[in-house]
Amino acid sequence: MSRFPRTSTNKSSEPGADRAGAPTSRARRPAGAPALRIIGIDPGLASVGYGVVESKAGRLRYLRHGCIVTPKESAIGSRLLAIFAAISDLIEEWEPDEAGMEALYFWKNVTSAISVSEAKGVIRLAFARASVPLAEYSPTAIKQAVSGSARADKAQVQEMVKIILGLDGIPKPDHAADALAAAICHANHSGPLSRL
Repeated sequence: MSRFPRTSTNKSSEPGADRAGAPTSRARRPAGAPALRIIGIDPGLASVGYGVVESKAGRLRYLRHGCIVTPKESAIGSRLLAIFAAISDLIEEWEPDEAGMEALYFWKNVTSAISVSEAKGVIRLAFARASVPLAEYSPTAIKQAVSGSARADKAQVQEMVKIILGLDGIPKPDHAADALAAAICHANHSGPLSRL
């Protein structure tokens, strides 16, 4: 288990909703379950957003969202190890069939680009180790899939995530909302939703 906290903003009263990372019977599914379970990832070094959804018969069902947070005063190696361990825990808990991650593009800050790329590498490693296919989507592809417009702003995308998943409010923090958007985008590119 990771030394760094994984926070969940799931306010559900369902059993097992107390914290992300605690394996629950709710997360387990029988082999051959017809729903496609997807983990969406918004990569970063300080904060990795995650969102878990299921796609079945063209409908999406929200399961969980939250963030993996690493303290900036920790050594980069420790932070990357914590991200790898936390993603591995999420995969073990939620048993996803597939995953979608936002591809990040940097033009100005090379230092941030390198650290986020390192985080993306350990995230990819965790999914590869678990034999879970991981696809990357550009920010414009995610905006298009969620809102219908590649030019949508962050607030519009977050509002559509709320509507599509039937949530009471906009998911917080922003990294978790972005991860849910990546999961929705992936659902639109695979399974029954891709054929609508």
